Amino acid sequence: MSILDDANALHEELVMLRKSLHQEPELGLALPRTQEKVLSALDGLPLEITLGENLSSVTAVLRGERPGGAVLLRGDMDALPVQEASGVDYASRVAGRMHACGHDLHTAGLVGAARLLCERRSTLHGDVVLMFQPGEEGHNGAGLMIEEGVLDAAGKPLDAAYAIHVAANRLPHGMLASRPGTVSTASDVLRVTVVGRGGHGSAPFSALDPIPVACEMITAVQSWVTRTFDVLDPVVVSVGTLHAGTQHNVIPDTATIEATVRSYSDPNRERLAQGLPRLIRGIASAHGLEAEVDYRLMYPVTVNDPDETAFALDTAREIMGGDRVWLAPQPTSGSEDFAFVLQRVSGAMLMLGAVPAGSDHRNAPMNHSPRAVFDDAVLSRQSAVLAQLAVDRLARTAA
Repeated sequence: MSILDDANALHEELVMLRKSLHQEPELGLALPRTQEKVLSALDGLPLEITLGENLSSVTAVLRGERPGGAVLLRGDMDALPVQEASGVDYASRVAGRMHACGHDLHTAGLVGAARLLCERRSTLHGDVVLMFQPGEEGHNGAGLMIEEGVLDAAGKPLDAAYAIHVAANRLPHGMLASRPGTVSTASDVLRVTVVGRGGHGSAPFSALDPIPVACEMITAVQSWVTRTFDVLDPVVVSVGTLHAGTQHNVIPDTATIEATVRSYSDPNRERLAQGLPRLIRGIASAHGLEAEVDYRLMYPVTVNDPDETAFALDTAREIMGGDRVWLAPQPTSGSEDFAFVLQRVSGAMLMLGAVPAGSDHRNAPMNHSPRAVFDDAVLSRQSAVLAQLAVDRLARTAA
């Protein structure tokens, strides 16, 4: 039997795990119920398991019975603070929480890969590190797992690292895609407090009104971006929050802005980190106000190794067929903390279309939407591709 046949035999079991995870989503770095379910699903397998000290991570090492190198497979586990409106019969039972980015599929898919690999332990040339990671959604879970030693778990250098991320839109059902080089953006956060002097709304000349200054900052940032950066190496700055005031006739002391900042290259990321605070402070100063700027570097650019990407796509074609695997023409504008792993280990991140079969992916709700739906029909293919990547990559190193 092929590895896909074996994965198909596990499918119903993986679906049950995925739906259980979906109904009890957990946020951030503390995922005790999720961790418990993963450990239960791995129980009885010949794995060396280590739990995180400062987060609910699970690191499982499978020792192949033949000598060789080491490969890492990653699956993230955390949900989002989103009230689910998908309408599925296994919807979240926890108010204000939802697996809106498909991490429940990632977790179940990695469990499936673990099962497939354990069945092939006798022929496995080396070791596989299974990285079950909390805190991908802005909590630096990958960075914390690296600090706690996940990249050293095999006791030898890693030859490669791979991850698959599902998409609720972007790709047709069951289509897998990736590209060499930049595959997703860096993600940083700009927080600004415009400090003025409050007063009566009828006498703005007696106050220092922070609201029009904050509005000027927002429009100036958009103009600055279009006139500073090459359109062929774009950046994105989107203001997500603007808060000021308590009543229509009161000029407040402060106004606050928060924005997400995305870039596709390290040089542009550096230019943004230097230029945005300078622009913001300059506008505030021109109006006689002050601006407190907190510019926080979050996730770096996710960069796929060209050789590992070509290998991963070729492996996926063997599993899924050549017509289901696509070389993506451009990066996505999302971000990924798997970037921290790929900064240290050559590897690749792949995208898998999980829009429900028969649906138009171009019009489907996207990841992070309360209406996002991910089809668990892709689980067996996800598990099979991950497992085959480990098997073939270790065999190539041992050859």
